[in-house]
Amino acid sequence: MEEKMRKLTTAIVFLAFFILVYTAASAPAQKLKIDSAGNNPNLPTVAIITTGGTIAEKTDPKTGGAVPAVSGKDLVEAVPGLLKLANIKVAQYSNIDSSHMTPELWAGLSRTVDGLLKDPKTSGAVVTHGTDTIATGAYFLDLTLQSSKPVVFAGAMRDASDLSPDGPANIYNAVLQAASPEAKDLGVTVTMNQYINSARNVRKTQSTNVQTFNSGEHGYLGYIEQGKVHRYNEAPERQKIPLPEKLPEVALLKSYAGDDGRFVRYAVDTGAKAIVVEAVGAGNVNAKVYEAIEYAMGKGVPVAITTRVYHGGVWPIYGDKGGGETLQKAGAILAGDLTSPKARILLMLALPHTKGNFKETAKFFE
Repeated sequence: MEEKMRKLTTAIVFLAFFILVYTAASAPAQKLKIDSAGNNPNLPTVAIITTGGTIAEKTDPKTGGAVPAVSGKDLVEAVPGLLKLANIKVAQYSNIDSSHMTPELWAGLSRTVDGLLKDPKTSGAVVTHGTDTIATGAYFLDLTLQSSKPVVFAGAMRDASDLSPDGPANIYNAVLQAASPEAKDLGVTVTMNQYINSARNVRKTQSTNVQTFNSGEHGYLGYIEQGKVHRYNEAPERQKIPLPEKLPEVALLKSYAGDDGRFVRYAVDTGAKAIVVEAVGAGNVNAKVYEAIEYAMGKGVPVAITTRVYHGGVWPIYGDKGGGETLQKAGAILAGDLTSPKARILLMLALPHTKGNFKETAKFFE
């Protein structure tokens, strides 16, 4: 009897998760409860959509670990002076650690944000998100949002129980940016610790420090100081891709010394519609992995090549078996300086429009 109950409970949990993911992927936008604060006709209105993450967590006194515990409304109320910047609308989309995020949930989030931004009175939006996957989530929305209004992702490296939580200041600056005329045409950004990063180029670089996000050689888009947005660089040209009803399965595999390509073949044989291979150097793999990539492409599965190297990108330089030039001539997509998780997202969104055509898919990476 206990075993039957255990199986039944597992089935119910799985079904609930499936319904959540399916709803997020296919619904036009989640109908969320919206709390409003402020009614100053001289101020802009900013929508805050909360998804969870460290910014919405507190330390569990029993376990000592941080767990989701703070509602969206609680987050806003913890930020002094917020209503001097803008009138606020708060919608809680989810309250999960961002390690639990999925592309399907980002699809639902994209539709939800677009739905809120259709209100002509709303100047921009802030999305609070866990930092583990915030860079990828922001890029997903940068590609799929129909609205051109400012959208700012913000998170926290210290939870609400910390001696000096960074969440309130990050929310304050994100709202300031979303309401600022100086922040127009920046695309979706990740703004934390006062620095403004483009969604395409931002990376998390330190696992616990508050100054963890930067854009590498591309540089910051700007900095928030003394209540103003100071712009440093222009935003990269924005790509916009219509959000498909269903996202294909795309595998992400990291190559390594002695790799025999078995995982590339396994991904193909188990139904992956495309594969990202994180190579070494400027986009190089060994001969066995090259043969596995040829096997994948021979089965009609596009393969994008990225690099494990932090700076620089993937280029057709080396002509040996497995070199970047050889891979490109064989039909593999060189993903330039896109990170591996972001290359995976771009493939997911491109494939439904290209029907797997290699040349048409590659154009999305140009």
